[in-house]
Amino acid sequence: MTSSEERKKVAFYTLGCKLNFSETSTIARSFETEGFERVDFEQPADIYVINTCSVTENADRQFKQIVRKALKTNNKAFIAAVGCYAQLKPEELASVDGVDLVLGAKEKFDITQYIDDLTKNNEGQVHSCEISETDFYVGSYSIGDRTRAFLKVQDGCDYKCTYCTIPMARGISRSDTIDNILKNAQKISEQGIKEIVLTGVNIGDYGKGEFGNKKHEHTFLDLVKALDEVEGIERLRISSIEPNLLKDEIIDFVSKSNAFVPHFHVPLQSGSNEILKKMKRRYLRQVYVDRVEKIKEAMPHACIGVDVIVGFPGETDELFLETYHFLSELEVSYLHVFTYSERDNTEAVLMEGVVPDVVRAKRSKMLRGLSAKKRNAFYQSQLGTERIVLFEGENKQGYIHGFTENYVKVKTPWNPELVNTLHKVKLTKIDSDGIVRFDFL
Repeated sequence: MTSSEERKKVAFYTLGCKLNFSETSTIARSFETEGFERVDFEQPADIYVINTCSVTENADRQFKQIVRKALKTNNKAFIAAVGCYAQLKPEELASVDGVDLVLGAKEKFDITQYIDDLTKNNEGQVHSCEISETDFYVGSYSIGDRTRAFLKVQDGCDYKCTYCTIPMARGISRSDTIDNILKNAQKISEQGIKEIVLTGVNIGDYGKGEFGNKKHEHTFLDLVKALDEVEGIERLRISSIEPNLLKDEIIDFVSKSNAFVPHFHVPLQSGSNEILKKMKRRYLRQVYVDRVEKIKEAMPHACIGVDVIVGFPGETDELFLETYHFLSELEVSYLHVFTYSERDNTEAVLMEGVVPDVVRAKRSKMLRGLSAKKRNAFYQSQLGTERIVLFEGENKQGYIHGFTENYVKVKTPWNPELVNTLHKVKLTKIDSDGIVRFDFL
């Protein structure tokens, strides 16, 4: 390839979680190594790669919309699908009009090897392994997509939650080595990125060997301590960690660490012990209460986010209200509310007590309302305090946004010089849109 005009262009669209973003970024770098030029998804490209998710509702409908969008920009473009949905339902995605290639969990990182030429296929080709063959680990991290980087430290899950397809889509729990994670963290630091978010499927389970060796070589605490020593990284954030794996020692270390911030995202899923048992979660309500109390005792200003599912089979009005009141009384800062949706090949799909969609929607709305109240109360509690803000890179209607170390969202009139910089501020008031204003110190 002699000139930039001749370089083939590739664009990416990522659905789902932070882990998917880190993997898209890694796959993108493999294209760049092969001489491709990466462009935005809205721009004309020779190849569009869609990284799919099996957790989002209406995953197939969403996927079809994205394919149509790509073909509208270039109707001769080569369309490839990778990710969790591609592993779970490859034939379904391959049958979508315009899709040329579908790659499973093992094959997605070798995507450039599956593309001989960019001639569109009459039907989508599938290369997908049995999930039991995912006995390898590919380290990933995202750079250049946003102010913070997502660093993958673990993949797969050995838990058997009755609503979840992730173990079928990503395989057994396995981890990167500490050395490799530290090298990747160093590479991120050298790019001038100020914040790293640790990501994986079940990161508290960190340490299981690469080939599904159940013995933990290292623990998540070992990893956290090692990362805290990496020079140049101002902030480290733990993305999401199971309550039964969030040990006292981790909380204590974060409270005293150089770089780890006082922000935890801890999945709850239900505030009813009866539903937690049906979900086959590995804890009951009291464990969750203990974790929240321990965090707040060590770091009173800590932000705590919660995942919760509404409308799980057997969730009566009484059991839902149990969850609602439980969360209402708990000192948490915001909720991520998921409406339960049936997934093939899960235990929950066969359970009795199906909750009507209209009831699921109503419960979801109630919890979203509770989340807004919780967030507002947490923001109120932070007014008058001094915090460090890391500013994002986007001009949003004349404002630049940023986040404090304890995840309070702030804004100030747009100033490009603030992008990706840290500043000490005093939080002063909550604006009508729920975002906090501040004074520079």
